[in-house]
Amino acid sequence: MSTHFQGRFEVEFKYRLTDRAAFLTALKALNPEVMVEDNHERDCYFDTPQRLLAEQGKSLVIRTMQPSGIRLWIVKGPGADRCEAVNITDADKAISMLHNLGYQQVLTLTKRRSIYFVGPFHLTLDHLDGLGDFAELAIMTDEEDRLEEYRAELEHLAIKLGLQQREHRSYKNLCALNQ
Repeated sequence: MSTHFQGRFEVEFKYRLTDRAAFLTALKALNPEVMVEDNHERDCYFDTPQRLLAEQGKSLVIRTMQPSGIRLWIVKGPGADRCEAVNITDADKAISMLHNLGYQQVLTLTKRRSIYFVGPFHLTLDHLDGLGDFAELAIMTDEEDRLEEYRAELEHLAIKLGLQQREHRSYKNLCALNQ
């Protein structure tokens, strides 16, 4: 996994796209490095039967990505900036272990995702059926004292990319509203 995805904290801004092609044109002008394009991702969210993780502002996710073959164990929260991910070799075994520990799968979210790098930042272009197109601008870091600096830099990058319609809700929350 790229060093772009290492750290205990993630500063991330999400934007709803009204014009996917215009975003891609603006992005290409920045000469991004391409990690993957049109990858299919499946996120399986888990929680206790009492929904204790949600109550604590946390998410536990097993993500599988094809054709890249990447499999991740992701924990987000508490708080918007806390996020850790680790590569795993067997997503089915990890899911089985979570079930064995008493966790339940509470949501499956699928998306088509492209990932690009611009300097220290990673940008994702996502399409979720029923929700539309989104761009996420983010950086992961262990440097908690630089989070505000990174927020300012990401806001500047969003302006360069012509992004305006900020989306503060997670895909998990958007899916819950859409059901």
